Amino acid sequence: MDLALSLDRTCAVPLYQQLAEELRQAVLQKRLKPNQKLPPSRVLAQSLEISRVTVTQSYDQLVSEGYLETRQGAGTFVCNQLPETYLQAEAIEQDTAVSTMPTQLSRLGMELLKVQQLEGPQPQHAINFRYGNPATDLFPLTLWRRLLARHCRTSSTGLNYSSDAAGYLPLRQAIADYLGRSRAVQCRPEQVIIVNGSQQALDIIARLTLDAEDWVAMEDPGYLGARYCFAGRANLQPIPVDAAGLDVEALSQYSQPFKLLYVTPSHQFPTGVTLSLPRRLALLQWAQQTGTLILEDDYDGEYRYGDRPIPALQGLDCNHTVIYVGTFSKILFPALRLGYLVVPKDWIPLVSRTKWLCDRQSPLLEQYALADFFAEGHFERHIRRMRHFYNQRRQVLVNALKDQFGDRVMILGENAGIHLMVKFETTLSDEDVIQQAASVDVGVISAQGYYLTAPKTGKFIFGYAQLSEAQIEQGIQALARVL
Repeated sequence: MDLALSLDRTCAVPLYQQLAEELRQAVLQKRLKPNQKLPPSRVLAQSLEISRVTVTQSYDQLVSEGYLETRQGAGTFVCNQLPETYLQAEAIEQDTAVSTMPTQLSRLGMELLKVQQLEGPQPQHAINFRYGNPATDLFPLTLWRRLLARHCRTSSTGLNYSSDAAGYLPLRQAIADYLGRSRAVQCRPEQVIIVNGSQQALDIIARLTLDAEDWVAMEDPGYLGARYCFAGRANLQPIPVDAAGLDVEALSQYSQPFKLLYVTPSHQFPTGVTLSLPRRLALLQWAQQTGTLILEDDYDGEYRYGDRPIPALQGLDCNHTVIYVGTFSKILFPALRLGYLVVPKDWIPLVSRTKWLCDRQSPLLEQYALADFFAEGHFERHIRRMRHFYNQRRQVLVNALKDQFGDRVMILGENAGIHLMVKFETTLSDEDVIQQAASVDVGVISAQGYYLTAPKTGKFIFGYAQLSEAQIEQGIQALARVL
């Protein structure tokens, strides 16, 4: 058999894998025909001057992949049907002129059909004030790799289904302990349900609570991910936001009862304002009187500057009217895709079953690593470190805006989170401001798209966490030149 096989004994790849690849290519290139017999392992080993065991391992690998087959008493042969042929199918021509998709869509599907982008435009420029991105370059990635590797080495359980769709119990315990200390959230570990980011948390609650004719109250302006999650399932009603947060008195103007209210009290998105304590108490009283469920999204409540964080709305709730949502996307890194719900005790089995129906479970290896990240003290050290960095960058941004624009800017939400909102006094439209900024390679985002009612002009969202202090100053100086 003259196949011109070549093995590199200096290569890091084992010889049996090299030989298997050479034989695999010979089969695919038809140098070895279907049903052709291969030489005995002893013969091929002698011709290649390698160990017979190496040849046997190569044959075994190709047998397991479906390229070769052994016939008792006859030897090893090339399979008549190769694995690749099972993956090939003839293309079926479709009539692209006819589309029945809209008639098959649900109300949510029809709503999403109208949407071009769920997150709004994301500018790509040298200096990009995109909101929501943490400083991923400051995350201890080497440490994270070590924690992941620890569980990859010691156990294969992370490769199996979880025994509990609600998540890894030690992680839920760590989250419950942390929330009690840092956010005054009242819960036991069983009440913490691990989900794939806060977006899945919103989706699960929407699935469980909303029917077609239900009414949902939402901050205006507000988070687009929540808007589209709810709008396709129920009637969404805008509630105005001012300097003290959600206008609770505006809720009483509606005669129709609300089934759900979505709120971001610690750092309202996108204005950045904090819901005041009197309004928090008034909101809880209103929810109790009306039977409305409150969904509290505390997406970056850990970051507050200049004073202590205000306790979460859930911690003030004595009537189980609040479901609390948290995420690690803003604290650690977005690709982690882990978040959590804190639900009343009666909701635990219901939410767990819904999570199971959605996707069975969140990834286990990441949950194991994150539990260790908590247990070894890395999580809270990371938050303290990032709070220091973000505070410095926040101060640079605020000072640069005031220095360059003076009375022509109003800054909202500067004391919390990793973004703030800026209102420019300008005759330019928002589109013109964006274009002028782009002309100096600076990306900014208008807040217009976040309003359910008539959009307010001149307001822009500035994220600063992922930018260095020098980039922030350069970006604001460049903006001042063109605005």
